[in-house]
Amino acid sequence: MVVSTEEMPSAMSRNQGIAHYPLRGGERWFVAQTLSHREQLARFHLGAQGFRTFLPRFNKTVRHARRLREVIAPVFPGYIFVVLDPERDRWRSINGTFGVARLVSAHQRPVPVPVGVVEALLATVDELGLVRFDRDLKPGQPVRVLTGPLSQHLGVLERLDAKGRVQVLMNVMGRQAAVMMDQADLTAA
Repeated sequence: MVVSTEEMPSAMSRNQGIAHYPLRGGERWFVAQTLSHREQLARFHLGAQGFRTFLPRFNKTVRHARRLREVIAPVFPGYIFVVLDPERDRWRSINGTFGVARLVSAHQRPVPVPVGVVEALLATVDELGLVRFDRDLKPGQPVRVLTGPLSQHLGVLERLDAKGRVQVLMNVMGRQAAVMMDQADLTAA
């Protein structure tokens, strides 16, 4: 049976992560580099070959011609996670899969993702199958800005709203300033 995490039951996507589909034996998570904008195609064809995959995606706000719109985008554009046992599975077939450029390797062997990285991502997947980095944010908590001109600056989360916007108090040029931004642009510090 071919199962990708995108098609797993809703229990899988609700924080239970890999518990229903544990890694067995010598299985580990590996990374495959995909062709440009071909992550979904690679996921489909890897699944057709019997590989379990995980393509972490999130809601992203895109601005074009003075308009904002929400799109679902990969967290790691150009990459997809694949479960395999290099001693058992025909992992070289991944390099010839439609949509895949190559399996990330070193010295002619695939390099596994450190234990816990993919599992941590799976734990943040919501009911819609999207990765949510903002689940643990609470007012009064120190936060770090991930993107934009204030990237890597620290602040204190002052307010959250239902539309995913937050107000952060930051020390800018020696003064406290309230800055509005998206929740997705923050992480707990």
